[in-house]
Amino acid sequence: MIKVVDIKAIKEDLEAKAFNLIDVREADEFAAGRVPGAVNLPLSELASRYQGLAADKPYHIICQMGTRSAQACAFLDSKGYDVTNISGGTSAWMGALEQ
Repeated sequence: MIKVVDIKAIKEDLEAKAFNLIDVREADEFAAGRVPGAVNLPLSELASRYQGLAADKPYHIICQMGTRSAQACAFLDSKGYDVTNISGGTSAWMGALEQ
């Protein structure tokens, strides 16, 4: 079962860089604004690029609302990665978005 966490509950861990944050929105969405510390790996490219991720690290996956990140989590979980879906996505982020 995929772990799910609300973005408001992870703000401190995110600031402490306690995990790797992957934003699976498309590059143009990512460029328009992202949660600080996020790295872009679009869902459309995930199947061809996921092997570049370290298999021994935890990842939190985010998108705009939580749907694409859930799909990405299901895929990565099936490949043996430790993933957590961030519900609410960037739309629920209460802080400033980086550009």
